[in-house]
Amino acid sequence: MRRERGEREERRRGERRGEGGEERRGEERRRGERGEERRGEERRGEERRGEEEERREEEREREEREERGKREGREREERGKREGREREEGRRGKEGREREKREREKKEKREKRKEKPSASSSSQG
Repeated sequence: MRRERGEREERRRGERRGEGGEERRGEERRRGERGEERRGEERRGEERRGEEEERREEEREREEREERGKREGREREERGKREGREREEGRRGKEGREREKREREKKEKREKRKEKPSASSSSQG
């Protein structure tokens, strides 16, 4: 009876025949399950990495949109300033030309007056 129990123990361990006994097979099965768990974790890790990558991609796109918006806003502002400046310069240019014309006319009138002497010197101011 004791011998039978011993043989059964040996068979369970698989020590006598050198084969994987029931215990060892159980360990392998558990190891296999752990492997499955690990693979599941890896899959979850890959999913997590995929999500992080997606999030980074979306973040980058959002930043690019913001930058583009800022750049376009600055360009619009600069264009507005430039156009306003050009309009102002144009107005100034026109005013300047008109002023020069008036001054030239005054000068010509003065010169004409100098050329023809008037009858009375008192009438000239």
